[in-house]
Amino acid sequence: MKKRLAAALLTAVFCVTGLAACGTGTDAKQEAGQDSEGSGDSENAGGSKEGASYKIGIVQFVDDASLNQIEKALEKGLDAKGEELGVTFVYDGYVSNGQADATVLNQIGADLVADDVDAVIAIATPAAQVMQAAVEDTDIPLIFSAVTDPVTAGLVEDLNEPGVNITGTSDALDTNAVFDLMFAASPDIKSVGLLYSKSEDASTRAIEEAKEYCKNKGVEVIEKTGTTNDEVSLGADALIAAGVDAVFTPTDNTVMKAELAIYEKFIDAKIPHYTGADSFALNGAFLGYGVNYEELGTATAQMAAEIVAGGADPAKTAVQMLDNGIATVNIETAEKIGLDYSMFSGMCETVKEITTAEEFE
Repeated sequence: MKKRLAAALLTAVFCVTGLAACGTGTDAKQEAGQDSEGSGDSENAGGSKEGASYKIGIVQFVDDASLNQIEKALEKGLDAKGEELGVTFVYDGYVSNGQADATVLNQIGADLVADDVDAVIAIATPAAQVMQAAVEDTDIPLIFSAVTDPVTAGLVEDLNEPGVNITGTSDALDTNAVFDLMFAASPDIKSVGLLYSKSEDASTRAIEEAKEYCKNKGVEVIEKTGTTNDEVSLGADALIAAGVDAVFTPTDNTVMKAELAIYEKFIDAKIPHYTGADSFALNGAFLGYGVNYEELGTATAQMAAEIVAGGADPAKTAVQMLDNGIATVNIETAEKIGLDYSMFSGMCETVKEITTAEEFE
């Protein structure tokens, strides 16, 4: 697959606001030899014009195992849905990765708007926020994936009725469930380290919930933050030096990107790292808890197809929340730190075992 190389020409910050209008473009149909009325194509039961072609921009915030898994599932899901509906979703040439760079993300958004794509799919909260600004004052719908808290992030007004031309799927984390597992495995915890990035809205609510949980338990909380791999690594060192009994990270892409560089530090210190996504466990953390990201990507593709080809109104399309109860344990890490997790099987929907790798197969 060819990926668009976006030039870093514009400057912006990640946290942006703005509401966009609703609708779809027509260039993709015209490129396929059809006009905006469908040029006599038969209309199928889903409301799409059979034989039509739609351009879909896919924007990924950064390379990490979970987001890569979503992007692959999106492509597969769009292909399957296109075959089902008798249409073509064209994403080849419109897939981009912002590499956590606001300037690059802004240029990607500008390019997609200039290309008059029929929809933009943004993977992760920071990418969705930048794309929100990009499609403002256009009729291009935005469908997000893996946005933990869409309301707090300013993307939608309400989860059930977004009220704008933006909707999508959420990987909202059940923070209390993660801490229940933590204290079930280690009842005598006296201090918990919180490792996260302040620049990501996805971490805000989970960190607040973690602090409240620990307060109610009478457990000390030590916070360390970072916005780069080096800063996250230094944060991990500081938590180890402080002697915390466990570390918690929510669905934080900044720490996820650094996990391969820090997991052995926690192993050497015999400190379990509890996190908000299975990709952390894949990259060496003791436990990742949350949704199945392949299913999340598939669900996002289906939603995008219903909006672009089926005529669904994103303003009235509820944000989809997937079942959140999968505990993924890195069995190599568990063995090295000597932590029993057998009690987890009765505390969550599924316990999956995994070994350390860079990417999902």
